[in-house]
Amino acid sequence: MTMGDVFDFVVPLQQNMTQLIFLGSFFVVLLLGMLWDLGVFTKTQREEVTAAQALKHTAGWFSIGLLMTVVIYFFHGELQNIQSIEDMRQYQLDYKVQLDLSGDFDRAMSDFSKMSAVSYLSGFLLEYALSIDNLFVILLIFQSFKMNGENQKRILIWGVIGAVVLRFLFIYLGSEIVSKFEWVMYLFGAFLVYSGFKMLGSGDDDEIDTDNHVVVRYARKWFRVADNNPSETRFFTRQNGYLYLTIPFLVLIIVDVTDVVFAVDSVPAVFGVTRDPYLVFFSNIFAVMGLRSLYFLLGAGMDKFYSLKYGLSMILVYIGLKMLLEKYALEYGFNEIHNLLVIIGILCLSIFWSIWFPKENIDQTNG
Repeated sequence: MTMGDVFDFVVPLQQNMTQLIFLGSFFVVLLLGMLWDLGVFTKTQREEVTAAQALKHTAGWFSIGLLMTVVIYFFHGELQNIQSIEDMRQYQLDYKVQLDLSGDFDRAMSDFSKMSAVSYLSGFLLEYALSIDNLFVILLIFQSFKMNGENQKRILIWGVIGAVVLRFLFIYLGSEIVSKFEWVMYLFGAFLVYSGFKMLGSGDDDEIDTDNHVVVRYARKWFRVADNNPSETRFFTRQNGYLYLTIPFLVLIIVDVTDVVFAVDSVPAVFGVTRDPYLVFFSNIFAVMGLRSLYFLLGAGMDKFYSLKYGLSMILVYIGLKMLLEKYALEYGFNEIHNLLVIIGILCLSIFWSIWFPKENIDQTNG
């Protein structure tokens, strides 16, 4: 074996080690964060989540999500093995981004780092806002099935874990499809425009028909369901020697199915912001991880931000149109910073609108 053969073997190994160390550290942080959020270190798993705890955990997760922007800026180049101008040209070709490659490597690397950080931040804010909309539906599910506080807490724990797994699968499949079939981005764009207008025109449902929900009907048809104990906290119970599913378990399945429905919108939406699978994954996961704490923080006051749904619908339509007209957007110099400003602008406008024009006042005016 020559020195050249050794070099050809060691360099890819070092690059893979960089990726493994980065991703390993990422998952360790997530695991520790999840244990902290679930109260493992403070022994509060069975206690009610107070507003102070929810605020602390929500602020912690959101801060970590924002801090990841700095990590992306300094380390995303190493994660993507960017070591030369040629690597950047290949990245630009693979993920359809605009980079300033006219100068030396350091200048190009600075532009790459800024582009990566802005793209991640745009995706994170988008996914976080869509996750809040997901909470509206989860709250409606809990209210309709009359889930008590302990059940809500346990279901949200497993719901977040299921959401992480489902998002990983969706992102992996989406990345593979987009990398092989460019025209799929146009389908994603058209779907997002449709979803945005559909969300804009949808009404506010007050409750779910618990008896006729498809998950409940399917479960009762094929399994034994113990639905005569509204305070049941177990997912499974044994009666007369037979194993029964409980209503809390069915609600958990409904919550996970709901997250799949939202992932069908959110994953294509973040691909409209960036096609880099690492940035897509990081933005999705950090947005999902704080869902449980955010749920208890917002609680019954979620309806105060009623106009957020309309802001999200506008964002979906905007991103869908951007995907459909990407060629023209690039020609006119529309870049990641413009994209971030549009997303932040729409989100801020929808939140401030809810504050300036409370839903109670609008209902009284219409009444």
